[in-house]
Amino acid sequence: MESKKTVESLLKGTGIKINGNNPYDIQVHNENFYNRVLKQESLGLGESYMDGWWDVEDLSEFFYKILNSNIQKNAMNLRVALIYTPYVIKNIILNLGNVRKAFNIGEKHYDIGNDLYRAMLDKRMTYTCGYWKDAKNLDEAQEAKMDLVCRKLGLKRGDKILDIGCGWGSFVKYAAEKYGVQAVGITVSKEQVKLGNELCRGLPVEIRMQDYRDVSEKFDHIVSLGMFEHVGIKNYKIYMKKIRELLKDDGLFLLHTIGRNKTSLSTDLWVDKYIFPGGILPSIKQIGASIEDVFVMEDWHNFGIYYAKTLLAWHTNFENNWNNIKSNYDERFYRMWRYYLLFYVGFFRARKGQLWQIVLSKKGIPSGYKSIR
Repeated sequence: MESKKTVESLLKGTGIKINGNNPYDIQVHNENFYNRVLKQESLGLGESYMDGWWDVEDLSEFFYKILNSNIQKNAMNLRVALIYTPYVIKNIILNLGNVRKAFNIGEKHYDIGNDLYRAMLDKRMTYTCGYWKDAKNLDEAQEAKMDLVCRKLGLKRGDKILDIGCGWGSFVKYAAEKYGVQAVGITVSKEQVKLGNELCRGLPVEIRMQDYRDVSEKFDHIVSLGMFEHVGIKNYKIYMKKIRELLKDDGLFLLHTIGRNKTSLSTDLWVDKYIFPGGILPSIKQIGASIEDVFVMEDWHNFGIYYAKTLLAWHTNFENNWNNIKSNYDERFYRMWRYYLLFYVGFFRARKGQLWQIVLSKKGIPSGYKSIR
């Protein structure tokens, strides 16, 4: 079959074999798989996995080998360009991060079910990369990350802070408990607001369902952990200017975001459809342009090497707790979710994605900023 030969040719150099004996070899159950993946690229690959057309024992290693090879470059042809063009048009012309569409990601991803995230995440429900430098487990890695952020901002008792994209309130709760701050957290997820306020009860913490453009108070410091990926290319400068407006003159802003190595106007089509609709990863160039003439860059820290470990811990929790939550989801969702988690394990292991923490000030710290690791 011609399409099978084409796929075999594309896999040359990856070490992956069709129906081979290695744990990273793809086992094809439906011969229509080859045509589907050639026609639809990443979307066809992901959807055919969800449909049970193929399996791999070690899915993360499979993706690592794919992403660490030249297969994507070899597959770049007119068809691929045509597939990605509609996304580029949507992202640039339609502005997927505008105010009207800002709440879509909350509904499509973060409102899936608090039971899912309770089962998958650490005890504080932190849905961002952990800091594993001295950590022995996921709980320790997430607390180390939150403490790192607090120390980078120089938080002190009585400070009022804003967390943009606060999730279930893990960081604002930690900062209030350990550093005595007052905190406002904003999210576009109604489920996060509901559970977050419950988890933060009794602390000087308020979690709101609110777009960042609608905030009006002044804050001593501002943090955003894993939200910038949803801002949208057309809104990067707007986002930075709004944060400058909300930040006191001597305050610091810490941006924690996944980033990519190369500027792009597109994203993976399967991820866009099923996991993070409208999301896109920024590059250094794009972030640099957004902060130019708005902020002084005080510190730039990359610990993307810890994201694969974080994702594997989430995947282990997800698998171990699946029987407790599966009555609320179906088999197709199960395959979709493990595909998502293990795809990104391969993505970060191949160093295609980074995790940046960037500390910014409005006017520059006169005595200089002391980098904290």
